[in-house]
Amino acid sequence: MNSIIKAIEAEYMKKEPPKFDVGDTVKVWVKVVEGNRERLQAFEGAVIAKRSGGVRETFTVRRVSFGVGIERIFPLHSPRIDRVEIMRKGRVRRAKLYYLRNLSGKAAKIQEKIVVTPKDKKPAKAKAVKAASGKKEG
Repeated sequence: MNSIIKAIEAEYMKKEPPKFDVGDTVKVWVKVVEGNRERLQAFEGAVIAKRSGGVRETFTVRRVSFGVGIERIFPLHSPRIDRVEIMRKGRVRRAKLYYLRNLSGKAAKIQEKIVVTPKDKKPAKAKAVKAASGKKEG
């Protein structure tokens, strides 16, 4: 029976769900239906929780608007979610960031994770060549 449920759920899952973690600042584009028209609406905030797995996977996004904290829970595999853009990667040490609800201002900021790519690093050879040529660095 369990394999039957997994087969049915696999049909409704997105092929490539967005890769983001708790602490990241994301912009979620949601399809909103108004009468016979459909439009996209963005909701930008910090991911404070991810839960469950498979087709039932959800994530909670929190933002502060006009001094009031707003949280929305989005199903990851919902057809109403158009796309999720990662604005900033966050550096956190918790799986759930519910403590942000009690903080305000700078205390509620999440430290940004700096990702170093190999092309940003200078090659080690360049320094050795300068030292061997006998020129002074200034």
